[in-house]
Order: sequence, then C-alpha cells, then structure tokens
Amino acid sequence: MAAAAALLRLSRSRRAPLLPITSLRLLPSALRLEYHHSQAPSSSARGRLPAFLSILAAAAAAAGGTTVALCDSGVDHRVGGKESTELVVRGERKRVPQEFIDELASFLGENLTVDYEERCYHGTPQNSFHKSVNVPDVVVFPRSQDEVQKTVMICNKYKLPIVPYGGATSIEGHTLAPHGGVCIDMSLMKKIKSLHVEDMDVVVEPGVGWIELNEYLKPYGPGATIGGMCATRCSGSLAVRYGTMRDNVINLQAVLPNGDVVKTGSRARKSAAGYDLARLIIGSEGTLGVITEVTLRLQKLPSHSVVAMCNFQTIKDAADVAIATMLSGIQVSRVELLDEVQIRAINIANGKKLPEVPTLMFEFIGTEAYALEQTLLVQKIATEHHGSDFVFVEEPDAKEELWKIRKEALWAGFAMKPDHEAMITDVCVPLSRLAECISVSKEKLDASPLTCLVIAHAGDGNFHTIILFDPSQEDQRREAERLNHFMVHTALSMEGTCTGEHGVGTGKMKYLEKELGIESLRTMKRIKAALDPNNIMNPGKLIPPHVCI
Repeated sequence: MAAAAALLRLSRSRRAPLLPITSLRLLPSALRLEYHHSQAPSSSARGRLPAFLSILAAAAAAAGGTTVALCDSGVDHRVGGKESTELVVRGERKRVPQEFIDELASFLGENLTVDYEERCYHGTPQNSFHKSVNVPDVVVFPRSQDEVQKTVMICNKYKLPIVPYGGATSIEGHTLAPHGGVCIDMSLMKKIKSLHVEDMDVVVEPGVGWIELNEYLKPYGPGATIGGMCATRCSGSLAVRYGTMRDNVINLQAVLPNGDVVKTGSRARKSAAGYDLARLIIGSEGTLGVITEVTLRLQKLPSHSVVAMCNFQTIKDAADVAIATMLSGIQVSRVELLDEVQIRAINIANGKKLPEVPTLMFEFIGTEAYALEQTLLVQKIATEHHGSDFVFVEEPDAKEELWKIRKEALWAGFAMKPDHEAMITDVCVPLSRLAECISVSKEKLDASPLTCLVIAHAGDGNFHTIILFDPSQEDQRREAERLNHFMVHTALSMEGTCTGEHGVGTGKMKYLEKELGIESLRTMKRIKAALDPNNIMNPGKLIPPHVCI
C-alpha cells in the first residue's frame, strides 16, 4: 500500500483541456500579476495548488502584487546567491497584455492555455522541493520549429520570460517560473525525423523520450544512448560506458532569443569548423535558446550481457571495488552502488529479503565468452575487498528482475516515507576520491535524524543521496539543506563538482563561484547578455544573481 501511495502521489494527472480561442478573451483577469479573490481557481485546481503557493499568492495580493526581482540591482541577493538557504525563489512579474495572447493564439490555435490548474502544474516541478512565488501566465504547446520561432519572437517583442519545458524530470528548479511569462511545453514535438542506419545516427524533435526512441530503433538493431535532456547535459547509469549527453549529440538546432534559428553543425562525426556551439547550448538549461532538433549518435546493442550483484560490509569496500574495476581496464557498461538504507527501502516497498548491506551492481557486455570472463575477473576483485554473495545472471528475465532493484530505487525511498519530500543530492568527484567522499558523507548521513539513502553511478565518481524530509517541518528542511551543503562542499574540496548530471537550475547556483571562479561566471553572463539582451530565456537560472559584468 505504501508503494502504491507513493506512485499515486508522484504520477501526473491527465492534462487539463486547453482553452478554446474564443474563451481566451474572457479571461484577462487570469493574466494579471495579482491573484485576487475574484479570480479564485476552481475547487479541483485549488486542491492541486500546493499550500506554499496559496500562501505566497495571498501575500502577493495583499502587498499589491509587488515582488522583488531575482536579478534586480539594489535588492537582497540571498536567493540563489552564495551560501543561500532560501527555499522559495522570488521574481518580479509584469502583466501579460491581451494583445500578446491574441498574437500567440493566431498561430497556435487551441494549443495554448491560461488554465489556472495547468499553469500551476507547469510551475511546480515534480519530485523536487524547489519552489517559486510565481507560476507561468501562459502555457503553449508548439507543434513545429516554426511555431517555436514565432512564440519566441513575440515574447522578445513584449519582453516576457520564456521557460522551456520538456519531460519535467529535472529536480533543481529548472522549470520554475519566478517571473511568470510563457512556459513552452515541447511535448507535442516528438517526431523521429530521419534515421540513418548506415551512419548510426538519428534526427529527432526534442519531445521524443529516450524509451520511445529505443522502442522505435529495435527493428533496426542499434539502441540509443540518451542520458537525458540536452538542455541539462544529463547522463545516467550507462554514462560510464557511452558518455554523457554531450558525447552523444552530433549537432542540434535551437531558436535563439531574437527568433533566429541556429544550426550547430553537420551530420559528420567530427568537425573543426568554428566554435563548438552545440556544446555551448548543451547544458545551458534553456537560458540561451529553445532546442528544436537533435541529431544523436546511436550505439549497437551488445550481443550478450551479464548482470552481477555483490554485497559488502562497508560502503568504502564497495566503492573501492568500483574504483579497482575501472582501473583494471574491464569494460563494464554499468557500475551502481546502493547503501544498506536503500536496500532496506527496496525490501519494504517490494517485499524482498535482500541482505541489508552496501551492494554493488554490474553489467558486462560483449560476446558471451568475453562478458563471462569480465564477470569472473570482477568477482575476484570483489573477493579481495571483502565482498560476499557474488551472483550473476544471463537470462533476460533474471537480468530485468535484478535491474528493477536499481530502477525502482527512488520510488522505494518514497514508499518508506510517503508523506515526505526528497532533497536529492548530485555530486561527482575524481574516481580516486569516490570512496573517501562517500565514506565521509555517510558518517554525516547516518548521524542525522532524517532518512537518507545513497545511490551512486560508482563507475564515474557520481553519487546521489535521497534525503527524505517532512516539508511541513522547517527544522527537517534545514537539516536536509545542511546535509546537502556538506556533501557539496566535501566534493568541491576534492576537486569535484556540485552537480554531476542534474544541472544547476536555481538549486546549485550558490555553489558555482566556489567551483568555477568568478571570472568563469562573468564570462557566462557576458555570453548570456550578448545572446539574450532582454533576459527572456529562463531568467533567474544557472548564473548566480550576484554576478555582475
């Protein structure tokens, strides 16, 4: 029941019907900065509106609808700034004129909504504790690059903010709309435009999910190695073998803030022609443009694979085995580490009886003989580091059953505490420092009164902690923030990064100066100012607000 409750809580309800064009003229009050009592949402919308947003909206109305801008000069820069512990991102919001809505509706038709419930949904990140005082004023669903281009040009004309919106899996506040404006939901742009089997690449629109793409590619043999959205430069468990998103994008197209469409390259596998604009846009988190087309590398599916699991008495032993495996030159495709708390959560959620100790999971690929040989070599390494209960499977059903343990880790954590939120850390260190970083962090986590679960992509030095806390208890939220803060600074002290794959958004801005230095941030801001002088592209994200040029 607990697992079912968690899944129900995290699943999205069916999208509200889009408003017909004729009804848009009847709702000018819904586009105002203030949420007055006269425009109270429906009971269903009110039920979905988070309590924090109701309170803040009421406060804004009481104050005449005025809020400070995150990037305004002369205001308090604590939100998102260095050492910030603020939870709610503030932003100045301007009234959206009816003429603006009319211009959008002229080519978007009914793929536009000002529905209050839909706007609140798009302005409240899923599975994330980050929050904003405002939500988008309008949500649009373009079907083509041309419609994206027209939308961006109109937003630039009226100087209204844009928040690009993809799969909504980002957890660092990337899709918050602190300044209101327009949310561009790319979910209708999901065409697979062309497949080139001989060249091992595929051209897709941004709304295509990686699971959908892999299903499409099955009859052709190769499997796409998409680690996540280009905008956040994501990766995942397969990054240790195939690299991150930046390694798997050949070129892309994006609509810049002024409406220009930029193509970053050709379909050639290598090029020395000009600036590497693709790598600039990958990881820019919607602050430089809206991605409308991506050409991806494809990888041939291995002929055989083996999945293995091994238990350890300490998390350091498990991390040491992951390091030793990578140093040995063994070509693993996945190395995942789960601590004893995470295993306990899996047992509770799925009725399993796994030993509740730190556990490593591996996947080896290649020919049948090669994969088995690598498995036995790792078994020997594990034994030398006090590993036990080393098991491996080759049958498809058995492999899928083992990987379910890892795939369902987050949901299992929520099943332990169905009414809690999760602060999910994401740090990455040089591989040689992984065992030390995890061990030092684990001491703090185990001493905390909060429930903390550790998961690591141990093959590339990247690990996460799911810190569960009761959002109604401020002391718990601050304790979660303290733990997150400690792990980030521990990683930075080991020449690591504050984010290995989740991105910056609003949550990690406060750490960037320590990691990159002020000159790097000023350079980023100069690029942003040159491409987006009106600051309409996902304002308040990525670049800390205290940075000046």
